[in-house]
Amino acid sequence: MTGAPYNPDPQAHPGLHVIAIFEAAKGLLALLAASGLELLGPAPLQRWLHELAVHFQLDVHQGTLASLTSAISPDGVHMAAAVALLYAAMRFAEAWGLWYARAWASWLGCIGAAIYLPFDVYALVRHPGWISVTVLVVNLIVVAVLARDLHKRRR
Repeated sequence: MTGAPYNPDPQAHPGLHVIAIFEAAKGLLALLAASGLELLGPAPLQRWLHELAVHFQLDVHQGTLASLTSAISPDGVHMAAAVALLYAAMRFAEAWGLWYARAWASWLGCIGAAIYLPFDVYALVRHPGWISVTVLVVNLIVVAVLARDLHKRRR
């Protein structure tokens, strides 16, 4: 196949920039979640879970809900915040790599988005609606754009 050689210039790949902004936004949300967990502690989570149980008329003293409530402790909140912080760091690194058209970032993003596809299809089957369709379509577009970028790099 003849054609223009692959150009690693980020300006040549506006799709990568769009995905980079999307990944950075996810990183920012994860960073806000981690900060909120650390600043607010377990009390708001426990209160929210209790209000949810009351709303759905669930017993907070038995079953899975009781286990979940007891797991919400300062140590559990710190662990959840650490995981959210790690996720944010990964999203920011991927966003940086995509912005500068790095191959490793395209691989990371393509694999990461592709992992969600079976869950997206399952969610669409179990809970059909515009949100499920939108999430599936967005992930399919991300996989397609990044797979195309990787394919262009191989040629």
